[in-house]
Amino acid sequence: MRYLTIDGMLSGTGVRNPFIGGYLDPKHAGFSPELVRRIERWVIDYETAHYHQFNDEAENQRIDQEGIEIARQAQLQLPEAKVEYFSNAQMRKIDLL
Repeated sequence: MRYLTIDGMLSGTGVRNPFIGGYLDPKHAGFSPELVRRIERWVIDYETAHYHQFNDEAENQRIDQEGIEIARQAQLQLPEAKVEYFSNAQMRKIDLL
């Protein structure tokens, strides 16, 4: 089984393998071009929040909600994988329910 974590870690790509480490290029992960663009935009938003030290709670919630939706789409596009979401603002995994 393939495992992927969607996260907004600074200097990351937004998609990583939680077991072997390292980030994956979303363009080569098997996602649609639209999802790749969505991930790229989201990573930039997350970096901006990081540079503002996650001081805006409403913005943190917005980017985490977007990240959760990205993770859900990733799961739909790669049904053979187990996809999870990690909030860097909260420093914890968030269920995709």
